[in-house]
Amino acid sequence: MTPPPPFGFRSRDELRFDPALDDEPLAAARAAFAQGRWSAARTLLAETGDAWDRRGHRVVVLGEGRASATWAREWQLAEPDSPDAAALLGCALVFRAVAGKESPESAREACLAAAALAPADPTPWLCLLVLARHTGTDDDRMRAFDQVRGRHRDHHHGHQLMAACLAERPLSPGDGSQFHEVYEFAEWAAGDAPEGSPLAVLPVVAHAELYRVQAAAGAEPEDLAASEHWRGWRARQALKRAFDWWLEWDDRDHPRLYLDLNFLAHAQYLQGRNAEAAALFNRIGGYATRIPWAYPDRDPKKAFRAAREAVLGPGSP
Repeated sequence: MTPPPPFGFRSRDELRFDPALDDEPLAAARAAFAQGRWSAARTLLAETGDAWDRRGHRVVVLGEGRASATWAREWQLAEPDSPDAAALLGCALVFRAVAGKESPESAREACLAAAALAPADPTPWLCLLVLARHTGTDDDRMRAFDQVRGRHRDHHHGHQLMAACLAERPLSPGDGSQFHEVYEFAEWAAGDAPEGSPLAVLPVVAHAELYRVQAAAGAEPEDLAASEHWRGWRARQALKRAFDWWLEWDDRDHPRLYLDLNFLAHAQYLQGRNAEAAALFNRIGGYATRIPWAYPDRDPKKAFRAAREAVLGPGSP
């Protein structure tokens, strides 16, 4: 039996807040990796191959661990030509740099070295986008995103990260928030994505990210019930398209599907569409995600449970 993920947590009602989501092989490899046994991570990434969304998801989750840089460096010493070891080391150093425990330049160099070993892989560039979001310039962020998209046109994590980056840009003088560039980006990317792509949810993600930024700046009330952000035409338009995508989704496997479902449930609940929200909460089950329930500065466990109980009733699983 696969052990519970060590870096997530599980409440008595089986509610999960685990970045691995429903990827049980990833959770098992992460548990072994945290104990210094990198062979499971090696096998996992080799089996992932060029499924770029899944590879990015797995490398990021493995790279977030406290000791990940230590064990990735040990793996790289044993296999210096391994693109997987290099990508994981670069990712781990990025998270250390974001936490102020590593220089951004050393993390950047490690990611570029990984990119040189696997030129077709968008994952090192995804990690550079994470780094640029926290330590770089607008040019750094755009350059990294362009490299990700150039290798995988509808890269899920890359587009969501870029939406977060753009939401954090200030408005141009005289523009209202409904004309923020993050909306233009999200609509362009969703429209340019292949038929059935999960990027259909990107406009909802953009709307949530902009609310996070504006609430933190005092431009929106932190009390969600007092905000008009979720009741305007932008929210209605974005949510209708995204929910239609989900209704037509044929249950194809996507590594970050539960994150999208949480964004949709969050938005449906805030728009007062309880029937649609109920369907989403039932589909989510225990796979709750910290984002967007933590926005703007909330306890995600309490926020998720409150919304779920408001829709499904007290004591709902």
